[in-house]
Amino acid sequence: MASNKTAAKPTTKKAKTEKRTPFQKVKRFIYKTFIWFNIISVALVLLFKFVPVPFTPLMITRAFEQKAAGKEMVCKHDWVPLKNISLNLQKAVIASEDGTFLKHSGFDFGAMNKAFKSNLKGKKLKGGSTISQQTAKNVFLWQGRSYLRKALEAYYTVLIELIWGKKRIMEVYLNSIEMGDGIYGAEAATKHWFHKSCESLTKYEAASIAAILPSPRKYKAVGSSAYVEKRKNKTIRVMRHVGKIEY
Repeated sequence: MASNKTAAKPTTKKAKTEKRTPFQKVKRFIYKTFIWFNIISVALVLLFKFVPVPFTPLMITRAFEQKAAGKEMVCKHDWVPLKNISLNLQKAVIASEDGTFLKHSGFDFGAMNKAFKSNLKGKKLKGGSTISQQTAKNVFLWQGRSYLRKALEAYYTVLIELIWGKKRIMEVYLNSIEMGDGIYGAEAATKHWFHKSCESLTKYEAASIAAILPSPRKYKAVGSSAYVEKRKNKTIRVMRHVGKIEY
């Protein structure tokens, strides 16, 4: 009798596996995908807390766009520590892109609500994305607009706020963001626009770079249009109220 029971176990286990419905299989696949996605995403965020981000999805996308257009594939990207990036540029991007960066926990709900109401009225206004959200999108996600991408952006924003903190977020942001056609990060941008290191940027030069961030391939930091000059002057005025940066 004992021998028969032992022999029946593998058959019973196999029968249970075969009885799994298509719905159960899909459910199991989604569950495993969810678990592995969380493991990999957290591991990447932990890795980039200490290791410079070598490239971003946008850099790859732009390279393919350049090739498709018959242009030379250009990707200038020089990583430098935050201590070697002028405080003027740090203040400039806060003044221009995210005035509450040092206070919020990743999301500026006031700006998001304002942008939402403006969109309902059909007005064109910059989105309510914070520096944290922009960093999450640039480092981990693709470009474009979709509910899935926005949901993932929110997920990664929470992760980097919890794991990186403000100082690291600013460091990654200023080293990874697009600042010209094929130009990424503060050091490459400063060399391109002003032919020097980003450590010695003046207030006006920092404001010039921050002013083009909404559309860095369209606008120029040097020889700018009247619109960009207005943005520069506004950024300089707001910079005075940023105060001391304490991460």
